Amino acid sequence: MVLGVSLELLQIPGPRGRPTLVFLHEGLGSVALWRDWPARLCEHLDCAGLVYSRQGYGQSESRPDVRGHGRLQPDYMHHEALQVLPSLLSQLNISHPVLIGHSDGGTIALLHAAHHPVDACIVMAPHVMVENISVQSIEAAREAYENGSLRSRLTPFHADVDCAFWQWNDVWLSPAFRRYDIRQEITSIGAPLLAIQGENDPYGTMAQIDDIAAAVPHAQLLKLPQCGHSPHRDQPEAVAKAIQTFLRESSG
Repeated sequence: MVLGVSLELLQIPGPRGRPTLVFLHEGLGSVALWRDWPARLCEHLDCAGLVYSRQGYGQSESRPDVRGHGRLQPDYMHHEALQVLPSLLSQLNISHPVLIGHSDGGTIALLHAAHHPVDACIVMAPHVMVENISVQSIEAAREAYENGSLRSRLTPFHADVDCAFWQWNDVWLSPAFRRYDIRQEITSIGAPLLAIQGENDPYGTMAQIDDIAAAVPHAQLLKLPQCGHSPHRDQPEAVAKAIQTFLRESSG
C-alpha cells in the first residue's frame, strides 16, 4: 500500500552497492507492458530494478468513478512525482535511484529529479509542454479505443482497461491541460540527465528534448532515426548502449 492505494510492484534483484533502476511507465503502460526490457537492462547493467504500475493501471488498484469525481486533474504527474513516488521509494528503502521514465513516466521522472536527490535521470519521449501533435495523436487514440482495436489490445495488460485508458485520455484532452508546462520547474535538476527522442514520434517533436537541454544545460540528448514513441522497443540496442555509456560517464 502506498498512500492508501495498492500498487502492483516488480522488484528485480541485483548486487548490493549498485544503484536501483526505477522504471516509470507511459500513459497507457503497466508492469506487463514493459515486457522483459527492465529485466534485460538490469542484467546488462548489473543493477537492481523496481517496476510498478500507477493507480488505475496494470494490476494496481483501480480509480473509482474515473470519468467523474475520480477524474485526473492537470497536476496528476506532479502528484505522482512528488507524493506517490517518494512514499514508495521510502517504503522500499531506495535512496538516490536512477530513474528511467517513458512518456508520462519521463515527465514524472523529470519532476521528481527537480525536487529530490537521484543518482541519474533518463527520460524517453518525455513531455515538458503540450504540443498540437500530441493532442492530435491522443484524439486519434480515443477514436481507436472507441471504434477500433485499441481496447482489445490493451485489455490483457490492465485489470480495469477502461480506467487505464480514460484517466489518461480525458485529462490530456481537457482544455486546462493545454497550459501544462514544466520547462521552468526542471531548471533545478542537478543530477545527470539523458533525454531520448525518436525522430518519428507521433506524440511529440524534438522540441521536447531541445527544451530540456535549454532548461538543463548539462543534459545529454539522443535523437534516434527510424524510431517512434517507444525508443526502448524500437531501438533497444541503441538505447541500452546509450544508457550504459551515460551511467558509466556519470559515475566516473
